[in-house]
Amino acid sequence: MAETFGTRLQSRIRDDGPLCVGVDPSRELLTAWERSDSVEGLEFFALAVLDAVSGVVGVIKPQVAFFERFGSAGYRVLERLITEAHDADLLVVADAKRGDFAPTNEGYAAAWLDDSSPLAVDAVTVSPYLGVSALAPFFERASATRRGVFVLAATSNDDGREIQVAVTPDGERVEDLVLRSVAELNRRDDGLGAFGVVLGATRTAPRFDLSTLGGPYLVPGVGAQGAGVADVARLFERCEKDTVLVNVSRDILRAGPARRALADVARRWRDDLRAAL
Repeated sequence: MAETFGTRLQSRIRDDGPLCVGVDPSRELLTAWERSDSVEGLEFFALAVLDAVSGVVGVIKPQVAFFERFGSAGYRVLERLITEAHDADLLVVADAKRGDFAPTNEGYAAAWLDDSSPLAVDAVTVSPYLGVSALAPFFERASATRRGVFVLAATSNDDGREIQVAVTPDGERVEDLVLRSVAELNRRDDGLGAFGVVLGATRTAPRFDLSTLGGPYLVPGVGAQGAGVADVARLFERCEKDTVLVNVSRDILRAGPARRALADVARRWRDDLRAAL
């Protein structure tokens, strides 16, 4: 059987460490880099980050919204970033947070997970709040193309808690329902499954046994949002080794635009996370 996205990612974490660098060209960061808030500034930022972290980490995570705000020109930059990242042998997780009714999700899944799409990435983030079953087109397309999906379960922002810890009529928290549903999907695969979840390091542990997910974790909330390496280690202490991918964005990106400074900060985060996990 061909390897899943989960097994590819696990191998990459084993070789290159558990750090994923976010590519978040916000207006704030472009200004801090003394670049214009324009397509030209966007392209400079994205490619500078890629250049700095190539050879340091194995995964980048572009925040799609910061490219999308420039319309088609922004998407052309994103397409170039994806292509050049793959040429540099990096995995790319698109932080797109797509999610709708199943027929609409067919289009989203084709855009991010189909071999023929210029936006095709290794994995994409999706929102389950129109129903986990409505995400079936993502799961099916990812399975067919050996790509991955990260489902939002317990996010790092405070606003999400009220919804995610709400209780279903069956007495189950929403976050636990999402985790359980993804775990059930992963039982179809040998090795680490293709379907992961987003679980913020600022959150308390859910009731679901995280060691039984059968897929990878994408972990935001580290650095600028307040969580540290020890928080990640404590939250995922019972999980299989090399299944936790930790995203750090602003704490690394603020070191730019100097490539060496970006690489040095990324290297420190990578080494600290590797030692803890």
